[in-house]
Amino acid sequence: MCGIVGYLGDRQAYDILIKGLKRLEYRGYDSAGVAMIDEGDFRLFKCKGKVSDLEDSIGSNIKTGNVGIGHTRWATHGPPNDVNAHPHLSNDGSLVLIHNGIIENYASLKAELINRGHTFKSDTDTEVLVHFIEDIRDKTGANLFDSVRIALSEVIGAYAIVILDKSNPNQMIAARKSSPLVIGVGKDNEFFIASDATPIIEYTRNVVYLEDEEIARLDRTDGLKIVTISNQHKDPYVQELEMKLEAIEKGGYDSFMLKEIHEQPRSINDSIRGRMSLATGAVRMSGVDEHEDRWNKATRILIVACGTSWHAGLVAEYLFEEFARIPVEVEYASEFRYRNPVIYPTDVVIAISQSGETADTLAAIEMAKDKGAFIFGVCNVVGSSIARATHSGAYTHAGPEIGVASTKAFTAQVSVLYLLALSVAMHRGVMKQDRLNRLMAELNSVPEKIAEVLKTNEDVKKIAAIYKDSTNALYLGRGYSFPVALEGALKLKEISYIHAEGYPAAEMKHGPIALIDENMPVFVIATQGASYEKVVSNIQEVKARKGNIIAIVTEGDKVVKDLADHVIEIPKSDDSLVPLISVIPLQLLSYHVAVMRGCNVDQPRNLAKSVTVE
Repeated sequence: MCGIVGYLGDRQAYDILIKGLKRLEYRGYDSAGVAMIDEGDFRLFKCKGKVSDLEDSIGSNIKTGNVGIGHTRWATHGPPNDVNAHPHLSNDGSLVLIHNGIIENYASLKAELINRGHTFKSDTDTEVLVHFIEDIRDKTGANLFDSVRIALSEVIGAYAIVILDKSNPNQMIAARKSSPLVIGVGKDNEFFIASDATPIIEYTRNVVYLEDEEIARLDRTDGLKIVTISNQHKDPYVQELEMKLEAIEKGGYDSFMLKEIHEQPRSINDSIRGRMSLATGAVRMSGVDEHEDRWNKATRILIVACGTSWHAGLVAEYLFEEFARIPVEVEYASEFRYRNPVIYPTDVVIAISQSGETADTLAAIEMAKDKGAFIFGVCNVVGSSIARATHSGAYTHAGPEIGVASTKAFTAQVSVLYLLALSVAMHRGVMKQDRLNRLMAELNSVPEKIAEVLKTNEDVKKIAAIYKDSTNALYLGRGYSFPVALEGALKLKEISYIHAEGYPAAEMKHGPIALIDENMPVFVIATQGASYEKVVSNIQEVKARKGNIIAIVTEGDKVVKDLADHVIEIPKSDDSLVPLISVIPLQLLSYHVAVMRGCNVDQPRNLAKSVTVE
C-alpha cells in the first residue's frame, strides 16, 4: 500500500514521476501528489483521487525541475482528501517529504512541536515527521542528512521516506524501516527511487535495496552514500534487476488480472523448472538440501501468512501432513503475533508472502526467530524484506503481479510448496520412490492442463452473466478443495464486492444451509477423488432447497452433471494437485462478474497489493 517514486538527474522530473506513480497504482491508494524543485522553490501538486485526477488538476501549469518526488497515499491518519495527500511541507516550507508506513509516536511528537510554535495543516503522521526533521535541523545546525538520521532515531514505527530541501536541488535523502525502498542507479550520478522496481526498470537495471534502518544520500556530485541510523557507514550493494519491462505491461489484455490469469501455465512452469528431475526421480530444493538436519528433526511446521497466501498455506498443510508426515498448523500472521504462541526450537516456520513485505508476516518471523525456530520464506520478490529476514527460502518466479487480487502468485506459491513437501518427504524417507515419480510427473503436466482449462473462458463468461447480480454466494469444497473454496470466495469479494463465503462442504448443514434458496448460487468443487460421493450428497442437499449449483467437475463426469445447473470440466488430476487447476475457472468467473458489474478489477476499492502496515 502507498507508493513512492523519486528522480534526481538531468531529465525533467515530472513525466518520470507521473509514469512511475501509474506503475505503482496496483499497490492501492486514495490520493496522489508530486513535488519538484524549480528555481529555488517547490512546485507542489496533490489531490484526492487517482493519478489521472492529479494530472487533470495540474493541467497546463508549469511542471519543470530536474529533481522531484511523487506519492500515492492509502489513508491511515486522517481521511483521504487534498490536504492529507502527500507530499507534506515542513513548518517553514523549506523541506518536503513523502512517507509510507506509520509513525506510532506521532501524537507525542506533534504535541511537543505545537508547544514549540509549529502549526499543522493535515491530520497525518507524515507532516509531523517532516516538521520534526526541520526542528532538529534548526536546533542542532546539522545538515539535512544528519537531521534525518537523528530524527529517525527518536521515531517509533515503520517508514520509507524521501525528503527534499528546496535550497539544494542536487540532493535527495531517503530512509527505510519495515517498508520497502529501492534506488535505481543511472549514469553520471542519475538516481531513481521507488517503493519497488516497477517505476525504475524503464530507465536502469542497476539497483540498491535499502535495508532496515538505513539512510541514503543521493547527490549529483558525490554520488550515493548510505549509513545506518547509528551512523555506521555501509557500502552500497548494486544488483542487476531480473524484471523485464514487458512483464509490467498489459500485453494486449484488457486488464492485468486477465493477463496474469492467462500467464499461469508459464508462471507455474517457471516456479517448478530446475527444481525436480523426472529422469533421476529427485526434487532439489536448496532450502531443504542445505538445512536437511533442521527439516528431518522438525517436530512441527508452523505456516504464517495473510490473505491469499494463507489459503496457499492451507493447501500446504494437507501436502506436508500427507507427504512428509509432519504435523502442521496454519496461522494468520496478523493474529499469531498478538497471541503468546508456543514456539519450539524444533519448529520450522514457513512464511508466505507475494510481496515479501507483508508487515504482519514480518513481525511473526521476528517473533519465531527469537524463539529459535528455523524460518523458511516463500515469496515472489527478489531482495524483499522477508527474503532477507528468513534463514532460507524459495522464490516463486511468478514474475510481477500487478493486479491487486492475487491469481498467478497463488498457484506459484502452491507449486513451490508442493515441491517443498515432496523434497522434505524425500529427505525424511517417508515416501516411496514410485509415488514420488508419479507425483512429479503429474505436477509437470499441470501447466498444460491449466492451458486447457483457460479454453473454457467463454463458457465461464456465460455463467458469470447469469449470476452477476447476486448479492451472496457460497463456495464449498472438501479436503484439498476446501482452501480453493475459500480462495474462490475471496476473489469474488475482492473485485466484484459481492458477499461470498467459503466453507467446508461437510459443515454446510451446521449453519450455512439456512441461507440457501432459489437466489443463492453455490459453487462446488466436485472433482472425482476421495471425497467425491460425499460432495455429491452435499450437492443433493443444496438442490433439495432450490439452490443453484455451479460445479467444477472432472472431465467426463456424469453424476454431478445431471444434478448441477452448470458444470465446468477440468482435466483429471491427483487430489493433491486439484487446487492448482480448479482455482482457474473460479478466478475467471470472479473476473467476468466484476467486469460486468463495472468494477475496476485491477484496483478494487479499499485494497492494497502490499500491506506494509499492521
